[in-house]
Amino acid sequence: QVQLVESGGGLVQAGDSLRLTCAASGRPFSKYAMAWFRQAPGKDREFVAAVANFGIPTSDADSVKGRFTISRDNAKNTVYLQMNSLKPEDTAVYYCAGTTGWGTSTADLDSWGQGTQVTVSS
Repeated sequence: QVQLVESGGGLVQAGDSLRLTCAASGRPFSKYAMAWFRQAPGKDREFVAAVANFGIPTSDADSVKGRFTISRDNAKNTVYLQMNSLKPEDTAVYYCAGTTGWGTSTADLDSWGQGTQVTVSS
């Protein structure tokens, strides 16, 4: 498994932007497809976005299309989630995850970070 550490969360107002960063270590990063998930209080963990090993293709949840962008820099062993036009309903703990395969369900991902809190006030 690859070790993952998220950063960049915080408290923002509706309409603001944030960029989350996930730093990977321990395995060749380019062997992993990467994804972001989020979990709001009392809700299941849900898929946000995924990116394949070399940056293409990507996949986004309908709830974030046009607002969030996932990208990766294999030279820096890092994956990003650029979040624009944030809404209060985006409030959640955001998790970075990796897999040597591909998938958008939690069961498809076998490496997980500890999460970073994003809170969007109205």
